[in-house]
Amino acid sequence: MSENQAIEEFYTENRTFPPRETFTSNALLTDPQIYNEASEDYESFWAKQARELLTWHKDFTNTLEWNLPYAKWFSDGELNISYNCLDRHIENGKGSKVAYHWEGEPGDTKTITYQELLDEVSKFSNVLKEFGLKRNDTVAIYMPMIIELPIAMLACARIGVAHSVIFGGFSPDAIIDRCEDAEAKMIITADAGYRRGEPSALKVNVDTALENGAQSVETVVVVNRCDLDINMNSGRDFWWHDVMKDAIPICHPEPMPAEQLLYLLYTSGTTAKPKGIMHTSAGYLTQVAFTHKYVFDLKPDTDVYWCAADIGWVTGHSYIVYGPLANCTTSVMYEGTPDTPRESLRNGPERSEWSKDRLWDIIERYKVTQLYTAPTAIRTFMKWGSDELSNHDLSSLRVLGTVGEPINPEAWMWYHEHVGRSNTPIVDTWWQTETGGHMITPIPGITTTKPGSACFTIPGVFAEVVDDDGNKVEQGGGYLTITHPWPSMLRGIWRDPDRYLETYWSTYEGKYFAGDGAKIDEDGYLWLLGRVDDVMNVSGHRISTAEVESALVDHPAVAEAAVVGATDETTGQSIIGYVILRGSSEESDDLRNEIREHVATKLGPIARPKAVFLVPDLPKTRSGKIMRRLLRDVAEGRNLGDTTTLADQSVVAAIQEGAQHSDEN
Repeated sequence: MSENQAIEEFYTENRTFPPRETFTSNALLTDPQIYNEASEDYESFWAKQARELLTWHKDFTNTLEWNLPYAKWFSDGELNISYNCLDRHIENGKGSKVAYHWEGEPGDTKTITYQELLDEVSKFSNVLKEFGLKRNDTVAIYMPMIIELPIAMLACARIGVAHSVIFGGFSPDAIIDRCEDAEAKMIITADAGYRRGEPSALKVNVDTALENGAQSVETVVVVNRCDLDINMNSGRDFWWHDVMKDAIPICHPEPMPAEQLLYLLYTSGTTAKPKGIMHTSAGYLTQVAFTHKYVFDLKPDTDVYWCAADIGWVTGHSYIVYGPLANCTTSVMYEGTPDTPRESLRNGPERSEWSKDRLWDIIERYKVTQLYTAPTAIRTFMKWGSDELSNHDLSSLRVLGTVGEPINPEAWMWYHEHVGRSNTPIVDTWWQTETGGHMITPIPGITTTKPGSACFTIPGVFAEVVDDDGNKVEQGGGYLTITHPWPSMLRGIWRDPDRYLETYWSTYEGKYFAGDGAKIDEDGYLWLLGRVDDVMNVSGHRISTAEVESALVDHPAVAEAAVVGATDETTGQSIIGYVILRGSSEESDDLRNEIREHVATKLGPIARPKAVFLVPDLPKTRSGKIMRRLLRDVAEGRNLGDTTTLADQSVVAAIQEGAQHSDEN
């Protein structure tokens, strides 16, 4: 253990949950020996997974070529991603199996089988060819959560065209940046998508983007989702239904090199242009298929799996599209938000009322067996209360998962008790856009879990917590690094190798570091502490926002919390907490002080917030991530930075008003 911890450790969690015998008796993995097997020869381990989980057109002889920081996995092999997700299942007699139960926010539904999905993918592959798209070209996809989105992705993969999916909540500027960097020749979009009862326009943003840049785009294909009156530019814009009408439903999948570029996915930089993260084919699909199968204990013949994310993010790429389809899974795909106007639900009469049980309704109707969602959503459900679940049968659920950010222990416990009925394992997964697939997570048939901990690396992945000098931390807080290459790792930043080296490989020699803090406890469990730029320096103590937020939510009146460090002349930074109360709690100065003291009791006086503001909501992006940068602006009395990605612009104004009111009092 380092003498001085890079990030200090305050929170201790002693609750443990071993796998239940009722689960392990039928689990896919129950023997921890798999970790030893992978550690002894990780290249052979991953080669075995690649051959067992995927179908190869040409088998590989080279497992790994590692020229730090560049990796090639299975480089002399050939396969086709689309074939692995579709054709081979049909050849095995699974053509009538449901690939997706799709549900639109207004209540319209669609079921598509593997054979139907292959037909649509083949047709759109031929459409791409008709427009002149060929291997190594790039297409941008800017769509709502509709079936045409995975169809477009798989059609690109079928003919070797790289796709760049742009989240449907992004602005025209984001479209310009991503299309110009990728030199996209086509944008696939929709008129709009439904969100909280109303159409959320998309095509108009594409029009604005193309009027102001993105000169490489020659063609726009538009799905008519909401039947809006939109501008269609003659010769450039084409309706999806028109181009698909006469398309041939046969397109043979082309064998691709294992390192064929599959997609670009852009991550926003704080000061620089977005980074185009490159993911290739065989290694990516190997790790995604492996983790999807074993982390969720998938039984494809009986399970109905639901990843309640958006395909615009890497979670949707890996665990809505490629992993589930590679494993011949039946999935649920939902267009809208957890709270929807009741008129959007079948038999729902009143526009003025809002449904907050949409997720539970979907789980009950489709008999979902795995639910994979974000801690932000779980804390929202906590705020709404457990009564929303009471009228729904959730007994079909076998595995629960979390993704996107560290989950605080009390949210984990709420998820366990109210959604999992205290008998369903929770897999808390850590990974990133850059890693492609799960890296740190429990295996439900093997791992004894601790609330709030992602537990251990998966077999075949190796992590170290290090201090400021790169020395390994045996116990305590520091920085999370990955010490060996892994199959689904990013292959670089598109057209910017210097930035790739500087961003991920320059901080600690020979190790991947993408900016997350972590701690390792006395039992060897890993705890993610969030981004290191979310570490506060209070009187020389480096304190993680994640630990203080966990302590805040541990208070029985608190549903959700966010913490920032604000500049303080005395202590360097002071801790400012923003708290959403549970429905039955009433605001008061006494409650604010009680919450502050609760943190001091849990973590120690140094972690006591200087101020706690009780707020109606927190500023979040459409994907549910809390924008702490804006909270820091409020705390320090600055003009707000960029707010274009906010889901609700009114939230910050309400927080500013509340903060001003508190100062006056």
